[in-house]
Amino acid sequence: MDDTVGTECGVFAAVDFRKNSIFPYVYWGMRAQNHRGHQSHGFLTYDGKFNVHRGLDLIPKIKTKDIPNWLLRLPGHVGIGNVRYTTSGRLNEEALIKGIQPVTIETKKVKLAISFNGNIVNTVGLKKEICKTFSNFSYDCDAELICRKLAVELMQNQDLQSAVRTCIKEVEGAFSVSGITQEGELFAFKDPYGLRPLCTGCNAEGNICAFSSETVGLDINSFNHGFEIEPGEFVKAADGDLERKQIIATKRKALCAFEFAYFARPDSKLNGSYVYKVREEFGKNLGREYEDIVKNADVILSLPETSDDAAYGLHEETGLRWERGTRRHRYVTDRAFILLSHERHSTINRKINIVDHRISGRNLIIVDDSIVRGDTTRVVVKKMRKLGAKEVHLFITFPRIIGPCFYGIDMATYGELIGSTQTPQEIAQTIGADSVNFQSLEGFIKATGLKKEELCLGCVTGKYPTPLAQRLANWMRKKFEGGHKEIGRLYEIDVENISET
Repeated sequence: MDDTVGTECGVFAAVDFRKNSIFPYVYWGMRAQNHRGHQSHGFLTYDGKFNVHRGLDLIPKIKTKDIPNWLLRLPGHVGIGNVRYTTSGRLNEEALIKGIQPVTIETKKVKLAISFNGNIVNTVGLKKEICKTFSNFSYDCDAELICRKLAVELMQNQDLQSAVRTCIKEVEGAFSVSGITQEGELFAFKDPYGLRPLCTGCNAEGNICAFSSETVGLDINSFNHGFEIEPGEFVKAADGDLERKQIIATKRKALCAFEFAYFARPDSKLNGSYVYKVREEFGKNLGREYEDIVKNADVILSLPETSDDAAYGLHEETGLRWERGTRRHRYVTDRAFILLSHERHSTINRKINIVDHRISGRNLIIVDDSIVRGDTTRVVVKKMRKLGAKEVHLFITFPRIIGPCFYGIDMATYGELIGSTQTPQEIAQTIGADSVNFQSLEGFIKATGLKKEELCLGCVTGKYPTPLAQRLANWMRKKFEGGHKEIGRLYEIDVENISET
């Protein structure tokens, strides 16, 4: 991917109805999804009380000799886990530590643990409401907002399902949530648009049930795939089974389109299809849409690893040779989108190695999944030129990004998005390429197998599924075009008095 933005979070939760230790399943379910969040990780198990481990960076490898200690520290038959990339709250180390999930709350009336994937839009209003009950509430991550909001409703003597219903009604944004109550009940729910994935599965005997952001979390545990939780649906693991209840009616689904292009692992399933097959179709589409460039090209290269499947599809469609002329340094794990702008270029330069004898004197097609800021792309094109590439044409699987995201991708301002102010031709000039060629929106949608109205495409169309997000986008676009300086993440400012347009 381009320097792009942070992914959001990954969730895994499971219960063993036989009361056996659940931690190993939660651990592996999260290891399979560590790509969804590199900044922090956390595990929580329940054995009558909450037992928690939290840490920064990637999920640690557990040595054989240390397994007994981990099992002693995290006992219980119910557990939830999380990997996180920050798209809300403050970014200093203290705040990152405070924002590690799962989050918990314990009062005289309520005891609750939450693992969350997504991003809340109406953060300011929710914080004001929550502070009426929890006067010392300090906001460090959106998971806390969900957890405290649920606690507020439970403290008003609502049952769990009713509290979740109120939460879904009054919280705007993307949220796929798993949680554990003080009685040890495992539950999950989604926002009314299903912006983020969350699926279910069980082992062959049916005595272990799980929730997972992606199907790979189930696969690694040898669980059977169950079902994708529907928008506005509440699911509880109880009495040896999963109980489903549609508690909020939804007018439309709006799964984040970026899941197909970048977030999800290629061996995960979305909408019943393996992601790698969808990405292969992206590549085929690009071959059909830009035949004239293909005719004069010598070779296809891809920026590993999310672009490899699309590059293969382009190769299959066109017959043009695909060469693995770029390689990623696997253990350089710093992600360019987490860094400050002045740090990105040096990290990008170290992460990607280019095999020079495949480049010199050739007309190249480079396949990438997206262009957000343009930093990575600019560095790579410069490298290609230095190594003697004759022409460099970029084929981009995700349509041109023109607007911010409010639902879990850390691209919150128009000014940071190269596509918001530049045409493909201008982008090519800026980054030093001969051309930049985005997959058409129509082709992208068709390849996913979903309808346009079943996807969130706000960042490429400017049309957002939730009302406050649309209002914020319209307001900030007007200010940006008027020359006003953008002030950071749009959803973290007080917008009570902004105009509708």
